[in-house]
Amino acid sequence: MKAPLPDHEEPTMPTDLRMTPQRSIVHEVLRASHDHPTATDVFIRAKDRMPGISLATVYNCLDTLVEHKLVRQVNLERSSTRFCANLNDHVHFHCEQCGAVADAQPIDMIEAPKLWRLPKGSRVTKLDVAIRGLCPECAKKKPQA
Repeated sequence: MKAPLPDHEEPTMPTDLRMTPQRSIVHEVLRASHDHPTATDVFIRAKDRMPGISLATVYNCLDTLVEHKLVRQVNLERSSTRFCANLNDHVHFHCEQCGAVADAQPIDMIEAPKLWRLPKGSRVTKLDVAIRGLCPECAKKKPQA
């Protein structure tokens, strides 16, 4: 019943992670979601599949899934943390009008030192970039200035 992510590989389950029914449901909800849901959104969607699940359990599951690198946290300024099951290299496009968040896949391999002047001797371990603008629907509604 796992929904495949578009253009994504199936993640390898860590051997040290016990996949409880609750974690499994939360992970499935995220894999089926392409809108980068908040913890509350995940809770509402998980409750449909497991009515007895609590918000605290969802938070604990999310923390565990992030810790084991099965999902990513997406933090956009002061808004609520969102979650993303896309583990491939990508950035996030954030619509300033409606708040939608979408994955933006790189056309070529992302090499941070070729894009930015980093401090000499630094090593990039994670690329976390957000692109802001208007999604196609909001862009249609708002004429360019």
